[in-house]
Amino acid sequence: MTSSETADFAAILDLCGHYHDALHRSDAELLGSLFHANALYAATTDGDIRFWSMDQYLPIVAGRPSPASRGEPADGQVIAITFAGPHAALAQVRSSIGERFFTDFLSLVKIDGRWLIAAKVFDYTTRPRDAAA
Repeated sequence: MTSSETADFAAILDLCGHYHDALHRSDAELLGSLFHANALYAATTDGDIRFWSMDQYLPIVAGRPSPASRGEPADGQVIAITFAGPHAALAQVRSSIGERFFTDFLSLVKIDGRWLIAAKVFDYTTRPRDAAA
């Protein structure tokens, strides 16, 4: 891996860390800073497919009680990072909120040297928090 590729990988890991932290704290301002202004939110749960803009998504995050305030563990994980080229990548991440266990695919673009989320596509499963994975 070149030094540039190593730096990009580290930058995406950092972005994913901030992403998980923002979701854990329901910090819509921080979360919004990680997305491109034209980013797409797509949820596929139970066949109820919805596509939202950030103007629709971020107020929902801001308005919900945070997992941190309920004493839930911060459990964000980066499962995989795949590069399509020097300016496009995909991060697969996992986290939970309550009894919902999410797998998110974050499509990333590098603009002016900074990685941003261009699209979030996800689904989740529901199970008791203490159930085995």
